Amino acid sequence: MKTVQITKFGIENLTLSEIHKPSIKSGEVLVRITAAALQYLDLQMIKGSIIPDLKLPHIPVSEGAGIVESVGTDVTKWKTGDRVMLHFVQKWMAGNITPETNAIRVGLQTPGTLAEYVAVPEDALVASPENLTDEEAATLSVSGLTAWTNLVSNAHIQAGQTVLTQGSGGVSLFALQIAVALGAKVIASSGTDEKLDRLKTLGAHQVFNYKKNPEWSKDVKRLNGGTGVDFTIDVGGSESIIQSILSCKEHAYIGIIGFLTGGKLSFDASLIIMNYIRLQGYSVGSKEDFENLVKAVEVNNIKPVIDSVYPVEKVQEAFKHLESGKSFGKIIVKLN
Repeated sequence: MKTVQITKFGIENLTLSEIHKPSIKSGEVLVRITAAALQYLDLQMIKGSIIPDLKLPHIPVSEGAGIVESVGTDVTKWKTGDRVMLHFVQKWMAGNITPETNAIRVGLQTPGTLAEYVAVPEDALVASPENLTDEEAATLSVSGLTAWTNLVSNAHIQAGQTVLTQGSGGVSLFALQIAVALGAKVIASSGTDEKLDRLKTLGAHQVFNYKKNPEWSKDVKRLNGGTGVDFTIDVGGSESIIQSILSCKEHAYIGIIGFLTGGKLSFDASLIIMNYIRLQGYSVGSKEDFENLVKAVEVNNIKPVIDSVYPVEKVQEAFKHLESGKSFGKIIVKLN
């Protein structure tokens, strides 16, 4: 089968290879991957920043969707031809994560989705939404689910509350779309003026360019009638966390999910304590969360934002585009 492998760390060392198709065991499903979606974590994996002692060669990328090719003995939940998505944290079925359920992540501890076929335990699959293409469905398992769990499972955002989204990456755009579906007011930001109108098209009520004002929390409050927001997802890390905190009202929720500008956070704790603000590090979610997201996507006809689609032969170009930070939405690599 055709696959992409990390042979040495670095985008330029991604290699298109032919290897044997995986065989399936009892309880496993062979999935023919049709589309893989790229994210910042994949980029860091390829550069060697996440698992520097990763055994090479390794097949990267965590998000993917496809079609059931065949099923092993004892498989009862799937049949040939079913459209499915891979659940990122394979053993996390419901509830809070534990060391045991957190042990296996697609593309990290297992081969990733940049391969024509993957063998997956039957419980580690979720049916693709009926209203989405495979390219769109491929974006849900990490980016979509991270936005969903922070907004819905953790923060319990209600209609009429205010949500701040930061930038035009996959998680931020999903947060915008989900918040709009929930009836929340959305203030969306970008570092590029040209993207602001596109954020409005997705349903943002107010927009601003965060690069024009280093103290952009003042813009947030100006756009929100002088008060802070109920929720935001911080994607920047070191250089954005203080402004995220200052953008929030009392009892607000800040989801810490990214480290685009660095992972070391420094802020005055009194800002958190005196305003009862909750900072929560959280990524993806359980299979139960994933299935609830799928229901919401279908009922509200939420369409993931696709920036571009690359053939697998141009995977290096796809990652360089991701690295540039110029994308609006998800970058897809098409396999079949």
